[in-house]
Amino acid sequence: MGIMVLNERELLRYDRQIRIAGFGVEGQIKLKRSKVLVAGLGGLGAPAAIYLAAAGIGKLLVIDKERVELSNLNRQIIHWTEDVNKTKVKSALEKLCKINPEIEIEGIVDEINELNVYELVKKVDVVVDGMDNFKTRFLLNEACVKLGKPFIHAAVYGLEGRLMTIFPGKGPCLRCLIPIEPEEVKPFPVLGPTPAIMASMQVMEVIKVITGLGEPLVGKLLVFDGTSMDFMKVTIERLPNCSVCSGH
Repeated sequence: MGIMVLNERELLRYDRQIRIAGFGVEGQIKLKRSKVLVAGLGGLGAPAAIYLAAAGIGKLLVIDKERVELSNLNRQIIHWTEDVNKTKVKSALEKLCKINPEIEIEGIVDEINELNVYELVKKVDVVVDGMDNFKTRFLLNEACVKLGKPFIHAAVYGLEGRLMTIFPGKGPCLRCLIPIEPEEVKPFPVLGPTPAIMASMQVMEVIKVITGLGEPLVGKLLVFDGTSMDFMKVTIERLPNCSVCSGH
């Protein structure tokens, strides 16, 4: 593999983050080399994909099976009114290619299931949880643990959000946090800024994991309460008998 460098346009595009202490050109090159999967293009995945593209992730893989609905538009900011009835993947690709033509973007119109989850996760370095159901989150968590890929989990409800970085072999997984299958509520209430806040922090965790900058939320659950604007961190331990990560 040849030496990867940044061209003049990239140096200018990413100038402000390159200036961050401990990040620099080396950090930007690490992002350029990286591949990230955004699983779902809803309230979390839409802003996450935008910020990942803007940050200069080398390859973005986005997947969603659904079409844009009018009720999505209060929070799924990559989709606009004229995109209603388009696939979310088509709508997102149209915007992402304009946000950053320097990167590679691949879109897949499909659902994540037992048949394709391992192939999807194998293709990337980090997985971003943009899902709205725990069944698929648990599939992604298991594949990431088995394949040793970091999984940036987030979930939202109303004005509350939760965030945890699952780093296989270094901390607990999603099943350690939620060992019992939770009851799914659909449709669930959500204020648009809530997933925007959580998705921004997911992208920050992705960048930290890839570049080595700072300390990711491994073994820590960050809880955001928008009603009081409070953040709380809770320590999460690995379950010794976890059905997913106990042997990893």
